[in-house]
Amino acid sequence: MKFNRILLSVTLVVVALVIQVSVLARLQLPGAVPDLVLLTVLGLALVYGPVSGSLIGFGAGLLADLAPPADHAAGRYALVLCVIGYLAGLARPENGRLKSASGPMAVVVAAAIGTTLLYAGVGALVGDTAARHVGLGFLLFTAAVYDLLLAPFTVPLIMALARRAENDPLADTGGGTDVATGWLASGTGLRIGTQRGGLLVKAARTRASRAGRIKGVKRL
Repeated sequence: MKFNRILLSVTLVVVALVIQVSVLARLQLPGAVPDLVLLTVLGLALVYGPVSGSLIGFGAGLLADLAPPADHAAGRYALVLCVIGYLAGLARPENGRLKSASGPMAVVVAAAIGTTLLYAGVGALVGDTAARHVGLGFLLFTAAVYDLLLAPFTVPLIMALARRAENDPLADTGGGTDVATGWLASGTGLRIGTQRGGLLVKAARTRASRAGRIKGVKRL
């Protein structure tokens, strides 16, 4: 991984983990807890791809395993986020653009459900039956809802920062819909309006140019 990727990823993961432990974990919401660390891994994986996504997921999960008040074996969440980061990286568009926000939303829901299932499955292998007492179905539902509600405020920002750190031309250009802006611009008509405005300006310039040429001919 490039140095700027490592620096940005470590910074974002640490900030997300601090907020996760100090704020989100104390909300005492029913069922699952909003997983800001997971959303951070998803945002970075959607920009950097599967290999970097798996490495970032493993590092983020290992930090979450070691962060107090950890009540499970170290490496359990690292394994889960490593797999999720790799799979999320596979969803990265080849051209870096998305036609709608449905893609990232589906990734968030699938990742929330997959993370919960994998975590509970690994826990069952080591004798942790906490998911059975809470209710696995309720955990899956609340995890998907909480992460989906939190994602629009975090994932686009993380993806935009990742693109800017990569010096990606899509981060500075307004043409089309990239993986960061497509999340919020989808379905609003903003992109269509921009294209129409550009066509009107182009048409006006063409008419002005033709008029200038006609006047010039008349002067001759």
